[in-house]
Amino acid sequence: MNVVTGAFGYIGQYIARHLLELGEPVRTITSHLNRPDPFGGAVEVFPYNFDQPDRLIDSLRGVSTLYNTYWIRFEYGGLTFAQAVSNTAALFECARAAGVEKIVHISVTQASVSSPLPYYAGKGLQEQSLIDCGVAYSILRPTLVFGVEDILVNNIAWLLRKFPLFPIFGSGQYQLQPVYAGDVARLAVASAREPGEPGSSISDALGPETFTFEELVRLMASRIQPGVRLVHVFPSFGISLGRLIGWAVGDVLLTGEELRGLMDGLLTSEQAPNGVVRFSEWLETNKDKIGKSYTSEIKRHFKWK
Repeated sequence: MNVVTGAFGYIGQYIARHLLELGEPVRTITSHLNRPDPFGGAVEVFPYNFDQPDRLIDSLRGVSTLYNTYWIRFEYGGLTFAQAVSNTAALFECARAAGVEKIVHISVTQASVSSPLPYYAGKGLQEQSLIDCGVAYSILRPTLVFGVEDILVNNIAWLLRKFPLFPIFGSGQYQLQPVYAGDVARLAVASAREPGEPGSSISDALGPETFTFEELVRLMASRIQPGVRLVHVFPSFGISLGRLIGWAVGDVLLTGEELRGLMDGLLTSEQAPNGVVRFSEWLETNKDKIGKSYTSEIKRHFKWK
């Protein structure tokens, strides 16, 4: 038995689908019990119950592997990074108490408790709570994860379709190494099978192509909306513009912290690529699917009841 947190969401859905394709049973723990079920009832559904540990433990009994994707992109509606870290620690402790054999945790490249960016520092604290909980684990640190359900890539495509200009923050020469969500799922499930003592498996997940941000946007523009002009802007102006568009669509388009992480090259790795799907080829196949409508982070993660 496997538990995948957030199996009706993005990365969790890819992991759950991969497990089901392998013929393995799957449960999910989610805060979005009424979200549409993409698996037609094939996945058992339980609430997080962070404030009721006995019930959370019950939902984890008999589980061999817990795949954890729980996190937040930004603080909103009273949910903070500190609270998300605390909830994660409670989940790991309940997994230990329930006898879960291994935890596979989806983190992010260059997560660190000492990071000046709360997102990356929080991810580092999540990792530390897993290391300290005493359950065998595998930590997988993906770079920028892409797929048709991805918010960032979809909304770049949406902006390219919607406006004649697209802002490139600063030089645009900072790099990223996008990895396909299906590759992340495959690597996560494979890591659950790795033998070893707790702490034996920490690795990055990255695709076979490296782009500068400007190269990525130019490639997307050439396939989605040729003729869009890329304009270099000061990062502060870009964030202000993002806030204005975010206000118009009722969402947070991009945070200053996310931009700084991108410009600091935090979505890259020195590890050899282990993803096989090339973003350029995926884009060619999916260019007519992405960006047709705006995808709201707030609606997806905070507004479901």
